[in-house]
Amino acid sequence: METTQMAVKKKRDPKAVAIAESILEAYKPQNREEMQDAMKEVFGPMFEAILQGEMDAHLGYTSNDHGAKETDNRRNGYIHKTVNSTYGPLEVEVPRDRDASFEPEIIPKRSRDVSGIEDKVLSMYARGMSQRDIASTIEDIYGFEISHEKISKITDRVLEAAREWQNRPLKPFYTFCFVDCLYVTIRQERDTKNCAVYTILGYDINGSKDVLGLWISETESKHNWMQIFDELKSRGVEDVLFICMDGVSGLEEGAKSIFKDAVVQRCIVHLIRNSLKYVPSKDYKKYTSDLKKVYGAINLDAARSAFEAFKDNWSRYPGAIAVWERNWQHVEQLFNYGSAVRKVMYTTNAVESINSSFRKVTKQGAFPSEDALIKLLYLRITELYEKWRNRPVPNWAMVRNQLANHEDIADRIIKYDRI
Repeated sequence: METTQMAVKKKRDPKAVAIAESILEAYKPQNREEMQDAMKEVFGPMFEAILQGEMDAHLGYTSNDHGAKETDNRRNGYIHKTVNSTYGPLEVEVPRDRDASFEPEIIPKRSRDVSGIEDKVLSMYARGMSQRDIASTIEDIYGFEISHEKISKITDRVLEAAREWQNRPLKPFYTFCFVDCLYVTIRQERDTKNCAVYTILGYDINGSKDVLGLWISETESKHNWMQIFDELKSRGVEDVLFICMDGVSGLEEGAKSIFKDAVVQRCIVHLIRNSLKYVPSKDYKKYTSDLKKVYGAINLDAARSAFEAFKDNWSRYPGAIAVWERNWQHVEQLFNYGSAVRKVMYTTNAVESINSSFRKVTKQGAFPSEDALIKLLYLRITELYEKWRNRPVPNWAMVRNQLANHEDIADRIIKYDRI
């Protein structure tokens, strides 16, 4: 008989409970909006109490101290200030001193935001806003200026984290790696150059996504790809089952030289796009429908039969047929695996969606340096990690079952399955 263990309620700090009960009793909120209004009412006096404590420490005596003082400086009333918080605008009375030497820490002078301005700067930067736009937005919303230099210093802190991320140890085994690139303009002295930024997305044994790294290159070659995959190996990757790509020059040879047992798969969607260059637009719909019968067949024999019929039906477009004849091995090898595995490996859409996200934030024009580009893309990746939350890709249980039951893969799965 199956039993269910009841979760034990977490004990909360009695002080926190007492405060919560006091707020509920005093304000009696009935919904979320009223709860937020109550929190605003509470936070105002809290900030003021902290400011009073800071003033006491600054002057060296409390407001109730009537004895001799070690300083001639005295309290000098208050200044009314409206600051922005997570719960909305707060009205705060900030104490002043006579010689204006008091520098509050919780609400610094000329600051009108208490909800983490640095986090907001990084968030705006991650969304592709320029330093000028960020400064303007901060001034419009929060009522104070922030210099381009300060924004640059805030975002520069990201660069060290990005470098640590790029060099971090990786898992020893990835079932799928997807490779794609986008082109970005980078300024170099008085000139500009178009650079390819390569992204590698990995699925681990549990189907969780991870961006393994970013590489910037002006050229594509077998040697460059050997260096990239050798770097992955030096960071701990021992084995990769499938490497899916769009026909990048030198990638297959470079990858196989490092991971000799990896299956390199051409993206079928890219092959479709390449072949459509030879087909008039009026025939697109019928052409792609017939083509789907080939790569979407239930087995290899059915795919071969559909391909022969496809070649007969579309022989008037020999350029389109030639694309598939040159790459037929990449269609054939799909049928060495189950349908769930084929659905994952036949396209690079998973990594293309990442690059699509990158393009949204790289439309600002030429970047002043590679570092500026890396900062932006790394911040975008951290947002993707938050979105993925280490969850497996859809239908992963079926994919894993088919991989584990494949005679050429089963031993490799067992070797790295430590769950």
